[in-house]
Amino acid sequence: MREFIEYLKNEKGKAENTLIAYERDLKAFEKYLKERGKSLRTCNESDAVSYVLELNNQNKSKSTINRKASSLRNYYDYQIEMGRASANPFSKIKSVKGDRRQVDYLSIEEAAKLMTLPGDDKKGIRDRALLEFMYGTGARVTEVVRLTFADLNLRMNFVTLKDADEESRIVPLGKYAAEAMTTYVEEAYDEIRGKEHEDDDFVFVNFRGEPLTRQGIWKILKDYGAMIDAAERMTPQILRDSFAVHILQNGGDLKTLQELMGFEDMSVGIAYLAVTDIHVRDVFKKTHPRA
Repeated sequence: MREFIEYLKNEKGKAENTLIAYERDLKAFEKYLKERGKSLRTCNESDAVSYVLELNNQNKSKSTINRKASSLRNYYDYQIEMGRASANPFSKIKSVKGDRRQVDYLSIEEAAKLMTLPGDDKKGIRDRALLEFMYGTGARVTEVVRLTFADLNLRMNFVTLKDADEESRIVPLGKYAAEAMTTYVEEAYDEIRGKEHEDDDFVFVNFRGEPLTRQGIWKILKDYGAMIDAAERMTPQILRDSFAVHILQNGGDLKTLQELMGFEDMSVGIAYLAVTDIHVRDVFKKTHPRA
């Protein structure tokens, strides 16, 4: 730590007050880690996320959290440059900009009720598949409208999701989503589309045989949301947020959630953690092999 402070002073020309702030930030994090049986050298990404969540739970200001995260990010960049570290645990924690996004999500009971609303006609079969798929995978609406049959493996129950940048990730299909999708493909799709599907066809289509658009999906969700008095809240994002929060509420860990949802900025995960009443110690115990 002392070497890093000297580096900032002699090579970066940092002012005395800045050096004091850096040292204070490093010592505070070192103390936090020591209480958990860790050190600056053994810190990993889970520890970094837990620390930022702790600061958030202490109602530290956005500027304070940003400064501390920046100090620690710079410290680990220096350690990488010196060959003492191979990764920066703070690299995926971006600066907080403005107020933290408010996470709105359905209760588990609301989500279960939502899935019972579509009827048994062709439209209802499609809509149930859409709802189960979005809630069961946490897919972004862009990934839903881009989904093709080549991306869907109903034999092995997994799906490949591709975002607007063509980045892809593989997500498992749970029992309910897989059953709803299978029923849709086998009993409704061809009639709605007007022909048998091919691998490059889009999975979710309207009754003109065209791919569902973002606007079309929003309208479907609003219609069903109105049936449970949640029309204003019902958006693609609330289903994605519900997916995340329900996983965490039932013991899931942040790293797995990141892989399932495909977010790079760990501040997104921190926002989910903040609404699940999961304590930092619980996160640490679930994510560290020697906790």
